Amino acid sequence: MEAVAKLRNYPTSPRKMRLLADLIRGQKVDLVLAELEHNPKHPAVPLRKLVLSAISNWKQSNEDGDEAGLVIKTIFVDEGRTLKRMRPAPQGRGYRVRKRSNHVTLIVDEGVDKKTAKKQKAEAKKAKAQSVKAEAPAKKAAAPKKKTTKKA
Repeated sequence: MEAVAKLRNYPTSPRKMRLLADLIRGQKVDLVLAELEHNPKHPAVPLRKLVLSAISNWKQSNEDGDEAGLVIKTIFVDEGRTLKRMRPAPQGRGYRVRKRSNHVTLIVDEGVDKKTAKKQKAEAKKAKAQSVKAEAPAKKAAAPKKKTTKKA
């Protein structure tokens, strides 16, 4: 059973947060926590807290489950509100400053991570190809060529 955690109105641009979201999508939770702990980008700290919150939410609904098998099933970043400010500019003008924010939604679930899923798909494809070869009828051996003698 999956668990959801949301981070609303975090004051950084959605693009910066999506870079980290793309980094952790589909990976195991323990690897994600280690990766976010050592990531130098500033949105890594709240994103790590969000992952911990999602794990906690999952534990509440699955008391007998083991969190070691949890995977980031879905993560997406939406644009939040934008605060519009004015900044003084030369010759009496003003530049518009857009202070963006974002909303992050994270879903964790028990399952396999991306690497394991790719391996399983490759093995299934290989097994299917072998079964098709086994079912195909064997080719007939080519008949020997007739020898022709030259007349002198």
